[in-house]
Amino acid sequence: MIFNERLKLLRKERKLTQTQVAKELSVSLRNYQRFEADDCTPNYVNLIKLADIFDVSIDYLTGRTDKREINR
Repeated sequence: MIFNERLKLLRKERKLTQTQVAKELSVSLRNYQRFEADDCTPNYVNLIKLADIFDVSIDYLTGRTDKREINR
């Protein structure tokens, strides 16, 4: 899986809409939709926010690992 697929999977697991996640990130709905469509990549600030929203590591989001756990 790649970033956009994992993002969509996590959103659906949490039963959130694209609008809800976009609002949480403080981005437009269209901009968030582009993340899920693999049209653009979030900046590092939004990547951190996404990891926090879904309680997963950035490495998991970006496909570097299959482990969701956050190393704190």
